[in-house]
Amino acid sequence: MLLRRSLLAAGPALLATPIVARAQDVTTLRMHHFLPAVSNVHRFFLVPWTEKIQRESNGRLRIQIFPAMQLGGAPPQLFDQARDGVADIIWTLPGNTPGRFPRIEVFELPFVAHKKALVNCLAIDEFARTELREEFREVQPLCIWGHGEGLIHARRQVNTMEDLQGMKLRFPTRQTGEALRALGAAPVGMPVPQIPEAMSQGVIDGAVVPWEVVPSVRLQEMVKFHTEIPGSPTLYIATFIIAMNKPKYDGLPADLRAVLDANSGPVAARMAAVPWDERGPIVEADVRRRGNTVTEITEAEKARWQAATKPVVDNWLAQSRERGIDGAALLEKARALVAKHSAAA
Repeated sequence: MLLRRSLLAAGPALLATPIVARAQDVTTLRMHHFLPAVSNVHRFFLVPWTEKIQRESNGRLRIQIFPAMQLGGAPPQLFDQARDGVADIIWTLPGNTPGRFPRIEVFELPFVAHKKALVNCLAIDEFARTELREEFREVQPLCIWGHGEGLIHARRQVNTMEDLQGMKLRFPTRQTGEALRALGAAPVGMPVPQIPEAMSQGVIDGAVVPWEVVPSVRLQEMVKFHTEIPGSPTLYIATFIIAMNKPKYDGLPADLRAVLDANSGPVAARMAAVPWDERGPIVEADVRRRGNTVTEITEAEKARWQAATKPVVDNWLAQSRERGIDGAALLEKARALVAKHSAAA
């Protein structure tokens, strides 16, 4: 009787207490990617993005991040891990599987993309809504974007095309590899995590990566020279995708799916620009303080590079026609979107 009276007396207080999500009400998704947890993308994009989703779902939707391929496999397998449900969500480069996603390659062609990541992120996001649905139909894309300027990091200084002759440089995507070959370098394709071992074994003389990734592989300790390309368009960028397993996405409660949708597309794309546009200059300043040499090729030299790499663009257009893709229209649209968002950024 005493217990019953106590419960009745506590009734109003219990009703006034905020309801906390029970463990069985929480949905936890596993996100897999290829860089270590110290990387700038992990710290300044993926973590804030997942925290925002958890906060806006009142703790009911949580994303647990597994960096550095902790769930197994190799970086080129990440897309299929999302498709097959090995991971619920992945972050990867479409360029890790050359030729598989031909339409998004238009932004990876030499001298198409902008120097600033925000411009590329917004341009690619808008492009993806109409042009990439078929390309990524096997998954649920949450964000498709591209980084800012990529530059050359090498053991010897690069000021001209002649300096690149025979230089073994790591490249991220098929089109960047072709551009480097057109400039006289000896391109070597590999995912970012393989750079340190390849450098130590003399497999490569340097790498093309944006500033933000440099500290995650300690590239500034392995090379002394860093070469930037002036202005926009820039030499190259790589594109990225955060993709989700479709059955897992479709199986989410409607309100949680709405939270995820509200943090996808342009919202996520704007957040994705932060590691490159905000952290990149910090990395560059640190590299300069270290005593490394940072140079920029001249505008006249850039014009030489653009002329030398034009056949790469022409070849991609020809390959697109062979695959039944109107590459010329895609290229025109990509350039128009870069110009549009450049004016607005």
